[in-house]
Amino acid sequence: MVTDSTWRIADREFTSRLIVGTGKYSDLDVMEQALKASGAEIVTVAVRRVDLSDRGRQSILGRIPSHMMLLPNTAGCYTAEDAVRYARLAREAGFSNWVKLEVIGDQKTLYPDNEELLKATRRLVEEGFVVLPYTNDDPVVCKKLEEAGAAAVMPLGAPIGSGLGIQNPNNIRIILEQASVPVIVDAGVGTASDATVAMELGVTAVLMNTGIAGAKDPVMMAEAMKHAVLAGRLAFLAGRIPKKSYATASSPQEGVLTP
Repeated sequence: MVTDSTWRIADREFTSRLIVGTGKYSDLDVMEQALKASGAEIVTVAVRRVDLSDRGRQSILGRIPSHMMLLPNTAGCYTAEDAVRYARLAREAGFSNWVKLEVIGDQKTLYPDNEELLKATRRLVEEGFVVLPYTNDDPVVCKKLEEAGAAAVMPLGAPIGSGLGIQNPNNIRIILEQASVPVIVDAGVGTASDATVAMELGVTAVLMNTGIAGAKDPVMMAEAMKHAVLAGRLAFLAGRIPKKSYATASSPQEGVLTP
């Protein structure tokens, strides 16, 4: 039987390769059930959009399962200065020194501003943060982020919330070839097959929010994503057959004894 091992970012070790978010759910009950069904061990929370001091049952923070690691993110920040400020705010509020770093460059496409992202990464690394930057599927930028001290690189599969799946698999392959830190596909996953495709490329993990929260049945989709990530990882480890232009008989004649 093919088995998988745990994976690591900085000083933390994880088993699940699915990372989930907390936004866009119809209500807190659905969010809580979906988080549990996902089997994820890491959940992201937008620092700008939650009350960091409220952990009651009527708050997002109060509904996150106790076993899950809270990963604050800087969603909604458009400058390095803002992103750094909100990362500091989360740490001061009692979160860890981990941050999913987002610096958006365009309100319509939500593509990252990579110049500002690099600036924020360097500053936060200097301040002792474990930085996981969300970026384009650009091998050059991903390499620069790693050289700046990022603990992982998080290239998008497609624009945030688009559900388009992995648009540039070859770019992801190149990023994987040159990376010595975990590569986590972040954004664009719309359904279970998208998550499987990402994992089959060999990425370390997949992060998603809208693909689960926006489904007709978020709880069921969360469970589907859990199995999809596992299936994709096992397929990657098992090694797929090569693609060919012509058929190959499943019962070949070569080497068969004839009377």
